Amino acid sequence: MKEHIDLNGKTILVTGSPGFIGATLVIRLLSEMTGGTIISLDNMNDYYDPKLKEYRLSLIEEAAEKSPARHIFIKGDIADKELVDRVFAEYKPSVLAALAAQAGVRYSIDHPDAYIQSNIIGFYNILEACRHSYDGGATGIEHLVYASSSSVYGGNRKVPFSTDDKVDHPVSLYAATKKSNELLAHAYSKLYNIPSTGLRFFTVIGKGPSRPDMAMMGFADKLCKGQTIKIFNYGKMKRDFTDVDDICEGLIRVMRGAPARETGEDGLPIPPYAVYNIGGGKPENLLEFVSILQEELVRAGVLPEDYDFEAHRELVPMQPGDVPVTYADSEALERDYGFTPQIPLRDTLRGYCEWHMKYYGPAKEGGRV
Repeated sequence: MKEHIDLNGKTILVTGSPGFIGATLVIRLLSEMTGGTIISLDNMNDYYDPKLKEYRLSLIEEAAEKSPARHIFIKGDIADKELVDRVFAEYKPSVLAALAAQAGVRYSIDHPDAYIQSNIIGFYNILEACRHSYDGGATGIEHLVYASSSSVYGGNRKVPFSTDDKVDHPVSLYAATKKSNELLAHAYSKLYNIPSTGLRFFTVIGKGPSRPDMAMMGFADKLCKGQTIKIFNYGKMKRDFTDVDDICEGLIRVMRGAPARETGEDGLPIPPYAVYNIGGGKPENLLEFVSILQEELVRAGVLPEDYDFEAHRELVPMQPGDVPVTYADSEALERDYGFTPQIPLRDTLRGYCEWHMKYYGPAKEGGRV
């Protein structure tokens, strides 16, 4: 059972904006809300080129100028408990989209501290702030929606991946922190009656500036520079690619429907808690993904028609922390919110390559202009 929440007129806190998903979500909210306030919180770190976040922030500011809703950006880190508590005390958010996290499976192998700091301590700070938002009888947080990941499924062989599957064997620290978020959220939901919903995102890509550490943008960048792209597991990989616009459609629908608060026979709260997959349920072979990306880079004019792709790609073994397939069972999301991601892979790659051309221009020998 879900409690309907009208986002108009609410104060919504989005952590991790202007990150890839966060910026898309905030821009969408600004375009649809007829009133209220959106608080963006991000530390603008240099995990990848900060100019991309600055660019997304400029897009948010453009959207805010046209929106009747108010937007406030706060530069800060969710690992800073005093800051998080101060934001909650000053703005009293009703709905929270907790998207801030240290991302990346591979980066977690060599930089574990960043994941503990952001994904564990930072998320704990968020939960504590939610807990104390009810102090003094205040309405507090009506719905906490947070980002989990398909990586929690680890090396599961059963496909498609269902939220009913056990996820006790993560193969990366990143995955372990995301599973920890789900466990912590469940405990806080039970103890403090916080309506919370976790969303396991499946390989998010988009038509604009995504993340340079992910395959789409990373491959395009290397090809433009004349470098070789490495295709792991000799190309025997499948990913359930999901367009960021589909992700944000799912996010907004979920934000509007919080798990209902109920009391059990023991007089204690039944945890108002849920977890869903968000993925299209159509895993694509990595080699097919690369082929479409190449075709669309040529179509957009980023790369010349005679580009020698074979000379710029290398099939290599599986890398630590990776999994051969991701495949979402999104039946529960369809059942409870009437939504399943549907945007085709080629549409997303075409949109990305067109944006790439506008932002970076055509590739030149030895690199970009």
